[in-house]
Amino acid sequence: MGLGTWQIKGDDTYRAVRYALEVGYRHIDTARLYGNEEQVGRALADSGIDRDEVFLTTKYAQHHPGGEEQALTESLRHLGVERIDLWLLHFPLKDPADNLAVWQRFLAAVDAGNVTAAGVSNHSLDQLDALTAATGRAPAVNQIRFNPALYDADLLAAHRRRGVILQAHSPLRRPPLSHPSLTALADRHGATPAQVVLAWHLAHDVAVIPKSVHRERISENYAAAQLTLSAADIVEIDALAGR
Repeated sequence: MGLGTWQIKGDDTYRAVRYALEVGYRHIDTARLYGNEEQVGRALADSGIDRDEVFLTTKYAQHHPGGEEQALTESLRHLGVERIDLWLLHFPLKDPADNLAVWQRFLAAVDAGNVTAAGVSNHSLDQLDALTAATGRAPAVNQIRFNPALYDADLLAAHRRRGVILQAHSPLRRPPLSHPSLTALADRHGATPAQVVLAWHLAHDVAVIPKSVHRERISENYAAAQLTLSAADIVEIDALAGR
């Protein structure tokens, strides 16, 4: 489980990341598009936690190939680190040839040692396959919207067959946390509905990056890693697909 930072700005980012690291999070997700890399980097530096203990993800969104090297240099500077653990191509480009050109530059950054692993975000299976077929190297991760309402066992299995980790953004978006099934499960487990949903992601071996600026929610979300759902609980939540 990591801390997502989408739509978090300024000092709110700094405070959220500092508190998340104090609670125990060791994965922080950001992006150039979010405009908060500097605050993430400052929070990491001020935390006193060794750099190697924290997994940093950032993303680069572009309309045309060509700006990758500059973007990576700026992300490294803003974050105050010498390498990115996971660099994601934020959105697929419309032209498959352009998308491939960007992916090749991402792989070059891995080969140069500035990035530990390269992946993508918001890509379809066909787009994943095109990148892999052209380069022989599959994205390490595909970060997509994934939650109980969007549950798709076939999609999850397809990522696993390809050796691509499915990582969930917007994990708490749907269905509403007030859904009767979620509140009933939460009551049975002495947990919150959000904790039940996050535990469901983890039960499916889906990496998940909930975001919050509230200290109590950051703590509650992290505690979901300790919640064990039964097989029947998981099936019940799976049935919320499409809700």
